[in-house]
Amino acid sequence: MLVNLNEFLLGVAGIAATLIGTFIVGVFFYIDTDLHRRMMSSDAADRYVRSGVRWVFTVYASPLFVALALAAFEPIWGALTFIVLNAMLLLSTVDTGRRMLTPGGSGGSTALLVNHWASTAAVVALIVLPWVLGGWVPPATAFIPSMLIALAAGFASTSALIMSQFDGTAMIEPGPAGTQDDEGGNA
Repeated sequence: MLVNLNEFLLGVAGIAATLIGTFIVGVFFYIDTDLHRRMMSSDAADRYVRSGVRWVFTVYASPLFVALALAAFEPIWGALTFIVLNAMLLLSTVDTGRRMLTPGGSGGSTALLVNHWASTAAVVALIVLPWVLGGWVPPATAFIPSMLIALAAGFASTSALIMSQFDGTAMIEPGPAGTQDDEGGNA
């Protein structure tokens, strides 16, 4: 059974919206904690993480809005939406790379370093792919691989960001046994 193109596009938009919502909740809960303040070893690392968060929002926004535009309007509007959002994504990728190259930028996380270069390659591929597959005004189907690559790159970046934070918490030494903080946990 084949799926209707508009149903598929709306499904992709729904997945992207869910990932954005989940990411927003995670970011706000993390930024609002003392753990974030203690883990940022340098101002450069904090700026890199903030730039990475901006990148993830942008990469998730691309399949969300492109899929909605393709499902509701003519293909030219989907192409224009794709161009605008992926220009922002390209600028965000350059900014994240620039911040990572500053001393202490990635906070010493190998996962973030590898993920950044893999995501950069994914961004180049997802920007070029619709025009390679569909010509000057690609049909809606030519954008599908790019939207899936964007979702995968966003998910991989979210995973790398979470893993780097787990690696950072492993280095924080717990307080003396038996001491409690304000929330009832160990200090």
